[in-house]
Amino acid sequence: MINAPAVPISTSKKALRIAVGAMFFMAGLSFSSWASRIATVQQNMGLSDAALGAVLFSLPVGLMCSLPFSGWVITKIGSRKLLISALLVYATALVTLGLAQNTFQLIICLVCFGFSSNAVNISVNTQAVATEEIYKKPIMASFHGLWSLAGFVGAGIGTYMIGNNIDPFHHFLVMMAVIFTGVIIAARYLKDDKVANSGPVFVMPDSSLIKLGVIAFCSMICEGAMFDWSVIYFKKVVLAPTAMVGLGFTTFMFTMAGGRFVADWFAAKFGLKRTLQVSGSLTAIGLLIAVAFPYIYTAMAGFLLVGAGVSSVVPMVFSAAGKSKTMLPGVALAAVSTIGFLGFLVGPPVIGFIAGIATLRASFVLIALMGVSVVVVSTKAKI
Repeated sequence: MINAPAVPISTSKKALRIAVGAMFFMAGLSFSSWASRIATVQQNMGLSDAALGAVLFSLPVGLMCSLPFSGWVITKIGSRKLLISALLVYATALVTLGLAQNTFQLIICLVCFGFSSNAVNISVNTQAVATEEIYKKPIMASFHGLWSLAGFVGAGIGTYMIGNNIDPFHHFLVMMAVIFTGVIIAARYLKDDKVANSGPVFVMPDSSLIKLGVIAFCSMICEGAMFDWSVIYFKKVVLAPTAMVGLGFTTFMFTMAGGRFVADWFAAKFGLKRTLQVSGSLTAIGLLIAVAFPYIYTAMAGFLLVGAGVSSVVPMVFSAAGKSKTMLPGVALAAVSTIGFLGFLVGPPVIGFIAGIATLRASFVLIALMGVSVVVVSTKAKI
């Protein structure tokens, strides 16, 4: 087993945990702010579902471009400096999405948004692994719970902005100010984890880590679908009034956030395998309910189940990756999170393509199959 170097403690455990949690919250607030206004941007630019799917593919393009850069930078300057700078760029890129005047500009801005989001994702989870090591107990799910809680808050703010006809630019400008303030306050308490000999930038994960990555990939496709398409689903399929189109996303985020705050306890009581099996089942059932009964309250009930289903998968998978016996925790987590986050970004544009060929309801059936895949892979995996 490879032993990770001891993490020096320059701040109290509590201050470190709060600071890392705040960074998770700021990251979630940035992404959910964009997700809550996708339908508005689609309408303003007159994009079809298929065209929107093509535009959203810019996000994974930005992610892929970021992979070698983020992996190299984090080994040179550590996750603390990368997280601070990447999160500031992330919030700035959010504002540019509100400034885009045409499809080309939107694509460029989305590439930048995806580029910075991956840098934030890798660096903030590396900080979380180091914090969990100090606490010597599972706390990863609580960090992801704060990300989801931020998504819930961001969805609520987005619903308010839509209801009051506030344009995306001014909405995103307010969010940037909030995020900048949070980063400046929390930055001083983060762990400086730069090490002299950090090892290779690229390492091929073993089969157990690949399976964890596949589980995360399938679940995060479902998660990404909820972020990018739940508002549009309520608008075009459920036919909800304008002021209520954000309710599906809000209810999804409510149970997703709540589920992550109890995920550590559930996994300790029932085991990782059973937790993942239940999670995948809830995701699939919830999506099928929303497809079979496309009405406001039944779709909300379905999205509630989806939120509960996806809530525990990613933090549990990341925590398991951090306990790898063949790779350093940070390297293993980066490998698994990269595979999983790719699903988070690839899923939404694929849904758009399917919706353009068939219907949006049909694309949600495919997403339900991803929930089934979580059950199947976790059942066969040795976890």
